[in-house]
Amino acid sequence: MKLHRLELEGFGPFREPQVVDFDAFADDGLFLISGRTGAGKSSVLDGVCFALYGGAPRYEGAEKRLRSDHSAPEDATRVVLEFTSAGSRWRVTRSPEYDRPKKNGNGLTPEPHRAHLDEWVGGEWIGRAARPVDVANQLDEILGLNQQQFLQVILLAQNRFAQFLLAKNDDRQKLLRTLFGTRTYEEYARELESRRKASEQSIATGLDGVRLRLDDAERLVDEHDLGPVEPEGITEEAAPAELTGRLVSAARAVDRAAYRADVAAQTRDAADSRHRDVAAAHAALTARVAQLADRDRGRDTLAALELEAPAIADLRVRLDRAARAEGLRSAIDTATRAGATADTARAAQTRAVDAWVAAGEPAPHDGDLTPVELAALRARVERLGESLGEWSSAVTQERELPDQEEALAAARADADDLDALTTQIEAQRAGIPVALAGLDAQIAAQALAAGALASARDRLAAAELQVAAAEEAEVRGAEAAAADAIAVARGLSMQEASGAVTALLQRRLAGHAGELAAALVDGAECAVCGSTTHPHPAEPSDDPVTDDAVAAAETAKDAAIAAEQVASAAAREARTALAEATARAGGVDVPALVAALDRARAAHAAAADAQSAHERLVAERQALQESDAAAAAERDALAAQLAALRESIAAATATLESARATVAAARGEAESVSARVAETSRLRDLARALADAAAERADRAEAERDARADRDARVAASDFADVDDALAALLSPAARAEQEEQVREHDTALRTVKGKLLDLELALADAPDEPIDLAAADAELAAAREEWSAAEKAAAVAEQVQLRLQDLVRQARTAHDRFASLADEHSVLARLADTVAGRAPNTHRMTLESFVLAAELEEIVDAANLRLDDMSSGRYRLQHTDARAARNAASGLGLEIMDAYTGQPRPAQSLSGGETFLASLALALGLAEVVTARAGGVRLDTLFVDEGFGSLDAETLDQAMRTLDELRQGGRTVGVISHVEAMKEQIPAQLVVEATHTGPSVIRQAAFRLDE
Repeated sequence: MKLHRLELEGFGPFREPQVVDFDAFADDGLFLISGRTGAGKSSVLDGVCFALYGGAPRYEGAEKRLRSDHSAPEDATRVVLEFTSAGSRWRVTRSPEYDRPKKNGNGLTPEPHRAHLDEWVGGEWIGRAARPVDVANQLDEILGLNQQQFLQVILLAQNRFAQFLLAKNDDRQKLLRTLFGTRTYEEYARELESRRKASEQSIATGLDGVRLRLDDAERLVDEHDLGPVEPEGITEEAAPAELTGRLVSAARAVDRAAYRADVAAQTRDAADSRHRDVAAAHAALTARVAQLADRDRGRDTLAALELEAPAIADLRVRLDRAARAEGLRSAIDTATRAGATADTARAAQTRAVDAWVAAGEPAPHDGDLTPVELAALRARVERLGESLGEWSSAVTQERELPDQEEALAAARADADDLDALTTQIEAQRAGIPVALAGLDAQIAAQALAAGALASARDRLAAAELQVAAAEEAEVRGAEAAAADAIAVARGLSMQEASGAVTALLQRRLAGHAGELAAALVDGAECAVCGSTTHPHPAEPSDDPVTDDAVAAAETAKDAAIAAEQVASAAAREARTALAEATARAGGVDVPALVAALDRARAAHAAAADAQSAHERLVAERQALQESDAAAAAERDALAAQLAALRESIAAATATLESARATVAAARGEAESVSARVAETSRLRDLARALADAAAERADRAEAERDARADRDARVAASDFADVDDALAALLSPAARAEQEEQVREHDTALRTVKGKLLDLELALADAPDEPIDLAAADAELAAAREEWSAAEKAAAVAEQVQLRLQDLVRQARTAHDRFASLADEHSVLARLADTVAGRAPNTHRMTLESFVLAAELEEIVDAANLRLDDMSSGRYRLQHTDARAARNAASGLGLEIMDAYTGQPRPAQSLSGGETFLASLALALGLAEVVTARAGGVRLDTLFVDEGFGSLDAETLDQAMRTLDELRQGGRTVGVISHVEAMKEQIPAQLVVEATHTGPSVIRQAAFRLDE
């Protein structure tokens, strides 16, 4: 991966757009990013990381203040990075979330996080992703490194690469797990542990299942008196002895249950056969009695139906006459409706004639209109409609005339107001140039004092951090002492709890024989030797140790161990925190640091006051300029508005005169155009109504005559005397349906009764007249049914007992047979799970994941030592150790320093500041090489190292510079961030970050030569 170009705008300390051309340093291969403390050197690397991953290392877990504090609300914030990876050139553009002014209205609105990815193809940029989530997914594939790997192999950020060297085993494991993706091995260990517990539970559950099933079987044998259940001898050594004997005894009970079930089934079958014979005879006798009852009921029903026959005949005649009258119903109804419609039309014509005459028009001859009169009337309607169409627009113009006249007067007044306002604005702008000149003089006076604010702020921040660190060191010292005391006390408590458990177990073993002897019973087998006689049982202990006492002691021991581990970890953390706080305070006491802080605050306050005054004057000048520009714009807008208004007045005057002429012509002699239109509309509507009513009356009269003629002709052709006779014969649909249903039901019932009665008479031709008694047959059937039911129940119970007992024995034997194989499998699985989890028999107490990571760490150490050996002149080498860590900490990932001067290894924490930097740098470079290889051989053409060189003496700095010089071999470009003067002299290619006197920083890129 190679970086080409970086653009920063509104990011960190950079307000204006800044550009970094990494390709300009390609020939040198090594360049320096320099500048004063706080100018923004590390912000350049923050921009690179933010562009690629959407975050910066210095803001992890804190407020993401990526946007420049110097930016105005309307200023944009964006980072653009161009780079090459896998043979393709890419450009990623990203902006963080921040608040911007609303486009409509006042206030601010959130601007969301945005990202865009382009690829350089064929001489132009082609878009590949336009959402942050899509850009992140694409970059994961392009880069081949996640953010954690990027920070360890490309961007060695400030204070980060030393963490890996000085980390505890657990913390180092977390980092290596992230870099090498070995969480899968941890999942293997969890899966094996889960399987071990499941296997252990399966064995316990299986044995419990055997006992439960045998308990159920023995309970069933007792309940149904199937004989004694006696334990047999032991036949299988893989299971508890008593289960095998109980299985054999229960199997014998199954045979007895099967015999009992067979006897009960034979008894049930005999009872069932007799019950079926009795039931058949009873059913035949019952059917005979039912037939006699049905015959008597049939005779009664037939007599009743024959009495209804005359009434049914009358209904048939009535229905026939109604059917013939139904054919005339349509003609009669049509004539009636036509007469009613004709009467309605005649009444409507009369009302129309009355309205026409009331309007002052002549009445028609005899109240009716002749065809000629009707045609003339319709022609008049047409003429009146045409006149109304001509006057419609004049009505609208007449209604709008007052509004037009008022609007024209208002427009003329507005033109006068605009002319006066333009003159007033010109007068106000005359004094602005003088005010601007006075503000420029004051701004120049305040600019010099305000330029010291950035450095004063840096000194104040550094002083506050040192005071806080010194105060924290005092607190951490007391905490460390207290934590050490607690750890010692917890260690003594753990030893006492362990000794108590050991003493109880020794007493328990000594008195175990007495406990076994107390459980012996004459005639019962001994659990140890199997004998049924016990001539010399051991005496129980005077002070026996119970299971509850041992369990309580072990619980107390576990609690003491856990408390000791917690206390030891707390003590280590407290000592580490004390050392870190003391280092940050620089070894200076609190009073001296507080005095320095007061001086820094006073200097910062003075510079801040000057800065505030400068900013106020700048804002005042900008506001005055904006006011002048706004006044000029307003004057131009008023002039344009006045010209347009005058054109509008001229057009409105012409339109008004035209409307007045049109209205006068349409009004005629009437009071208004609206009045003339209303009167003409009323006369047209009366004429149209009269013409329509006359035409409708003529049509309805003709229809009435035709309907009456058709009705009379149809009645005359029928056998009815007249229309009234036909109407009297008609039936409603409901009445006719009801009468037809009565006739049909009578016919159906008569047919059915005669057929059924005939069959019964033939079947009972030889039947006696006296009634049949069913009491004796019912009693015999009840007795047979009771006997069969009792036998059936007994057989079902016997069969159920046999099947249940047989199933319980089968299940118990299956579970019993599985125990041996489960025990063997569990032994192998438990040993494997314990070994992978770092428990005994694993003597190194190293987990599988730690074992894999230890191999990776060995490669990292080998790669790091190639550089550390040269940088330390052969004195120091990193050394991986898999020694067991104390107090149950993770093992296998230890690092120590082999000192060639003493020949003895020592902790990395014992190195000085400069030595720690060299070792950390070598380890970081080794880690970068190994991680790169694991990521698929990602080529690293750009590398950054952030700070740390200030802790090196001149000789060691030269050695570190030689190492950095080696890194640029093969076309690699290495960027170093430092403010050390010696490095400025040795590295001519430089990227200088400078803070301006107004606050924001700028980037200056140049190659300085040593002879300049």
